[in-house]
Amino acid sequence: MTALHDSRILVLHSDDNIAVAACELAAGTQVQIGAASLTVRERIDVGHKFALRMIQPGEKIMKYRAPIGSATRLIQAGEYVHTHNMQSDYLPTYTLA
Repeated sequence: MTALHDSRILVLHSDDNIAVAACELAAGTQVQIGAASLTVRERIDVGHKFALRMIQPGEKIMKYRAPIGSATRLIQAGEYVHTHNMQSDYLPTYTLA
């Protein structure tokens, strides 16, 4: 995380393709990502994720420099990232019992 990022968001590693909202962000909010700015496309609740750049279908969703899932469709920069456009790459917990 660098000081150049907007204090309303958390970018946990420079290799991440998502950010985490540190407060609720309204649709249309502009946030600073390093030297660039990004417009949030829809409301992002605190603690939720949004794309820092376009993410292609099948591409890994990176958080903490670790893959947390894969995009199930094209995700635009500034778009909310959740189960409607990503899937976990891990086994569901019920399969481990």
